[in-house]
Amino acid sequence: MTAPAFPTAPDTLALERGAVLAPRFDANGLIAAVATHAQTGEVLMLAWMDARALRATLDTGLAHYFSRSRQALWRKGETSGQTQSVTEIRVDCDQDAVWLKVLPAGDGGACHVGFRSCFYRVVEDGVLVERG
Repeated sequence: MTAPAFPTAPDTLALERGAVLAPRFDANGLIAAVATHAQTGEVLMLAWMDARALRATLDTGLAHYFSRSRQALWRKGETSGQTQSVTEIRVDCDQDAVWLKVLPAGDGGACHVGFRSCFYRVVEDGVLVERG
């Protein structure tokens, strides 16, 4: 299956100030995606998207990501029930990162090890401390 194409910005001005979504995927065909809770602003997770994941997210309104470990597209919550309904998508200034504002379903968790956020540990004097 070929990935759906996104346009390439013709120049820096179009990339940084234009109205066309022209994501800049890395050499592996991926773009970083940060998901935050649409109501609280809490950072839930950092994941990766390929062109298919970004297109599926745009088309369905549900967060889709690319699993680097499985080398596969996945809809968030497909097996866990922890789906993410997307309320807003933003790109950074040079379109090489995506920010998804989401409303989590299920019990509201985002992390595959059971926490609400993947950022459940704090670094204190070089030691990780769980703060769930």
